Amino acid sequence: MEYWIRRIRTLLSYRLFKWLLLSIVALLTFVLLFSHVRIETYDIRLFSVAEETIRSPKTIVDVRRTEIEQERAASEISEVFSYQPEILENRTSLISSIFDFAMDYNPAADDAQEPDFTVTVTNEMMEDLKEALSEDVSENVTTAIDDSVFEQLLSSSDSELERTKGILVSQLESTMSNPIKQTELTASRDSLEERLSGLAIQDDLKEASIELGRFALVENNLFDEEQTEARREQAKESVEPVQILEGQVIVQEGYLIDRDIYRQVDALGLTTNDDTIAPFAGLILFVLLIFLVLYFQFSSWSIEEEKKQNYLTLVSMIFLLSLGLMKVTELVGELDIAQIQYLFPAAMAAMLIRSMINTRLALVITILLAACGSIIFNDSITGSINVEIAIYFLFSGLAGVLFLSHTKHRTHLLRAGLFVAIANLLVLLSMALIENAQYSLLDWTLYLIFAVVSGILASILTIGLLPLFEAGFGILSTMKLVELSNPNHPLLKRILTEAPGTYHHSVMVANLAEAACEAIGANGLLARVGCYYHDIGKTKRPHFFIENQMNIQNPHDRLSPEASRDIIISHALDGAEMLRKWKLPKDFIDIAEQHHGTTLLKYFYYKAKESGAEVREEDYRYPGPKPQTREAAVISVADSVEAAVRSMKDPTSDKIKSLVQSIIQDRLQDAQFNECDLTLKELEIIKKSFCETLNGIFHSRIEYPEFTKKQERKKQA
Repeated sequence: MEYWIRRIRTLLSYRLFKWLLLSIVALLTFVLLFSHVRIETYDIRLFSVAEETIRSPKTIVDVRRTEIEQERAASEISEVFSYQPEILENRTSLISSIFDFAMDYNPAADDAQEPDFTVTVTNEMMEDLKEALSEDVSENVTTAIDDSVFEQLLSSSDSELERTKGILVSQLESTMSNPIKQTELTASRDSLEERLSGLAIQDDLKEASIELGRFALVENNLFDEEQTEARREQAKESVEPVQILEGQVIVQEGYLIDRDIYRQVDALGLTTNDDTIAPFAGLILFVLLIFLVLYFQFSSWSIEEEKKQNYLTLVSMIFLLSLGLMKVTELVGELDIAQIQYLFPAAMAAMLIRSMINTRLALVITILLAACGSIIFNDSITGSINVEIAIYFLFSGLAGVLFLSHTKHRTHLLRAGLFVAIANLLVLLSMALIENAQYSLLDWTLYLIFAVVSGILASILTIGLLPLFEAGFGILSTMKLVELSNPNHPLLKRILTEAPGTYHHSVMVANLAEAACEAIGANGLLARVGCYYHDIGKTKRPHFFIENQMNIQNPHDRLSPEASRDIIISHALDGAEMLRKWKLPKDFIDIAEQHHGTTLLKYFYYKAKESGAEVREEDYRYPGPKPQTREAAVISVADSVEAAVRSMKDPTSDKIKSLVQSIIQDRLQDAQFNECDLTLKELEIIKKSFCETLNGIFHSRIEYPEFTKKQERKKQA
């Protein structure tokens, strides 16, 4: 896989490669989620029998049922009546006016004091009264009141008219002080007539007063159309819309499709083959969000483009692999296995990415997969979202990331899987309690089994896939580094047996480099294990290196400076070649090539100059390249520092500090750190770390005196 990525890298720039790969991921994601947002349609007819159970794919408002409920609520609102007291005033004023006009148009009324006095009512008097009433009274009473009433009024004396007017007005006020509806009007008039009949009114005026009373008594509790309509509208608005809920069964298989069912199916858009584009537009936006999240995640990442390309390919493969497993699990769920979605190893992707790359990217992929899972596992209801499964996947992935935060051994993956299983159980239990769901014993058993298997399966798949991805992409994970640090590795055993001095030197350099890298925030474990292999090239000619020359003459004393130069310089190239042959990670190969940078072999360079030959400095420099990473730079300094301090006689703290300072200063002046991102502040931290570590190694020891056997016996005695 790494070979093909390098081939693609030579053909495409990183920017083009990123766009192309993310586009492929987006396209495949769209294809995998397509069937879960496409609305299914049904070929059904009114009054036919349903061939399958139809469920609502979404939540909508049932407009027709809502309207029926609103009309029912409005019909239950009674009519609103409004009592209007001004009507009483108007009617009593009208009656008073009639009596007053009658008294005005009775010319002989003043003579009516005689007991036997009678008035002859002429037509002229009637006409004058009616004309006056028609002109000066707001209501035309001449057509509503019989002439006999006016005749009785005109034939009565003023005193009788005044008395009768007072009685009638009083009775009207008593009656109309209470609200009277149209339906109550007849009963009220009859009651008024009955009361007037029992009062002491002159016989000639009693009939007229009753007639006027019935005329004056009208409804004063009138129907308020505006208020009634407002209350009915308020009642309509208070009705909650009737909804067809997502997942609701519209019709069971084998049941008759009546008008109401057909209307609901039609309202859901399930009776036509003309699919709406809204779900597909939504899916496109969803996939675009995934594309943008991954794009900006890698765009903002400050690492080499070569690593970005590897990581992007790796993450894309893990993401698509997880989606594929989701799809397979969902298809298995069609066998009517309840809650099969909880069996999916949701923590697998998070654990793989956390083990090989970093925590941040693992969390991002966990969130994206949880969102995709909410669409795939939507209980066969196309277009719906399963929030519960999204929460389950999210917490499962988070548990996988958290419990792998400090893992350095593959066996810890299985332990992390057990913790993920516990987290799965807690999430399922919490959601069941929140919903107050009633599950059977079988349901709880399935939940328990699926949650535990999901966690363990995630760890098993991670353990199985991790070596494949590490080898295929050249990923150097923490666990891989721990494995490569095992002294039983063939290359390390070769160094130990063939070049024991080099092995000891590598271990010492590893101690220095690891402490310094951790002090500046670099990868200390990578530096340590890289040091174990950085001088593997010395195993080709171990005795040409001073740390392996024990009780033998230095072979360089018999060689020319040029030959010695070639042997010494070749150990970096030979080491890189051996590491490539054994297919060790590229980081180790880089450290082997870069740990001397382009430094000068000063001893042999000056030895060649002393011989009088013409010597070029470039010929006595390592081919490089210069250190490209902070780890390689630290190792290069640690390698020189350890060798220099080991050759010192009676190393003291001040001597060590001075030596370390001079070596780092020499590398700075030689521009050996120009191609890595070490800062001057970090160099000071590295110098301090080296001094502390070396002081701990080369501390002064107590000199024990030698006792002779005689002195020892005396002491024992």
